[in-house]
Amino acid sequence: MTIESDAPLKTEWEGKYLSVLRRGRWEFVSRSGSTGAVVILAEHDGKIILIEQYRVPVGGRCLELPAGLVGDEDEQATIEETAVKELEEETGFTAERIERLGHFHSSPGMLSESFTLVRAHGVRKVGEGGGTDDEDIDVHLVARSEIPQLIERRRRADVSVDVKLLLFLDF
Repeated sequence: MTIESDAPLKTEWEGKYLSVLRRGRWEFVSRSGSTGAVVILAEHDGKIILIEQYRVPVGGRCLELPAGLVGDEDEQATIEETAVKELEEETGFTAERIERLGHFHSSPGMLSESFTLVRAHGVRKVGEGGGTDDEDIDVHLVARSEIPQLIERRRRADVSVDVKLLLFLDF
């Protein structure tokens, strides 16, 4: 039996943003030009800040926590710097301090990409948000207790829901 971790890593295909890799018989996808992502848990006036934007892979809009790639624009950028930049860019809010909550993988059987979940402290409104010129981001401020209802309403409107929003659902 071949142990996959001992097999050499081969690039099967590489594009501008993604690479398909093979280690032994296992194929998986990796991001090109980024060291990972940061996902931001931010609260303002007792409400969680969520975003909704079009996502090409799901073919429609998706409800998510604000997030961004670390190192895609500045290789020296830290997780904390990226979190503040993405929070401001996507939502119009900023944070005085960023606290790291943990490092996670969302789909470890298929993707090498990982993300660091952070909590933003000292959140305040500083701008409009909405993302960059090529993004169309809607911002939702929602009480924690109302997030399950928002998720259900957005699903009925054919909006996809990022798995990280499981944080707010009671099972």
